[in-house]
Amino acid sequence: MRLGFHTGYWSSGPPPGAAEAVAGADALSLDSVWTAEAYGSDALTPLAWWGAATSRVRLGTGIAQMSARTPTATAMAALTLDHLSGGRFVLGLGASGPQVVEGWYGQSYAKPLARTREYLAIVRGVLRREEPVTAPGPAYPLPLPGREGKALRSTVHPLRADLPIHLAAQGPRNTALAAEIADGWLPAFFSPRLDGAARGHLEEGFARRSGDLRPAAEFEVCASVPVAVGADVESAAALLKPHIALYVGGMGSEATNFHREAVLRLGYDDACAEVTERYLAGDKAGAAAAVPTELVLDVALAGSPSDLASQVRTWEATCVTTLIIQTDPRALPTIAAALT
Repeated sequence: MRLGFHTGYWSSGPPPGAAEAVAGADALSLDSVWTAEAYGSDALTPLAWWGAATSRVRLGTGIAQMSARTPTATAMAALTLDHLSGGRFVLGLGASGPQVVEGWYGQSYAKPLARTREYLAIVRGVLRREEPVTAPGPAYPLPLPGREGKALRSTVHPLRADLPIHLAAQGPRNTALAAEIADGWLPAFFSPRLDGAARGHLEEGFARRSGDLRPAAEFEVCASVPVAVGADVESAAALLKPHIALYVGGMGSEATNFHREAVLRLGYDDACAEVTERYLAGDKAGAAAAVPTELVLDVALAGSPSDLASQVRTWEATCVTTLIIQTDPRALPTIAAALT
């Protein structure tokens, strides 16, 4: 199992130490570096800026939101970054959720699986550059029917026509879709306890996989995993509870929160209800306190360096091929040393 580093979401500005952590990723023998976007900083700009200080690690968007860019604009950015990085770019895509898609981008969130299929088909058409790109729609018709536009082919020849595309997914159907049409799966709130179910969803998608994609044996599972190092498990877990409370109680709407649904599948119904109630009432400290340490250890690594080394063994037996460390960038060298 390889190790990656996730720079995380920005708050009021870049995470302290992120640039230095990315610049040091090669020396730490990490496999990859990943960036995020929600409704503040974008995923592509930091990856290009910080990634320019690296020479070996793969550079991935984790994740670029589909609604932020048309499929052709995303393909243009991907082929550009792949050229500039010498073939190290990984395009991580996700549908996000209705709160961001409808509230920030002003688009409908309806039929996310169908839109994802269309989106990836267009991106792959641009990257393969075999013919002018056309698409029947309905979400992304190309060229626009009844207007003056014509089908076009990228002026730039992609460095890799098979540039890897990974899909972020949490639900069973989305996970199966990733195995069917993508080169990798980017899960959040993955738990080794549910590895069997995850493998079943992936196998369902592999059964429908097209022969012109990479073999299923080369499919990647790159899981973003919160990690905190401390004197002991409890003190380290306390550092991660606000992060989990945010995702359970504050990411998405009260009605639709895919992160909370992932935690509910682990059986934490009562905890999720309390965390959500407290978070929506503005009691963020109370919401974090309501996160059980057991939940933290289900989806994250927390403790002393020796605790982390022991806990990661459970992950090594799962379908995860790359563990993407989500942490304070300044703690990355200590954590990477503990996990290797």
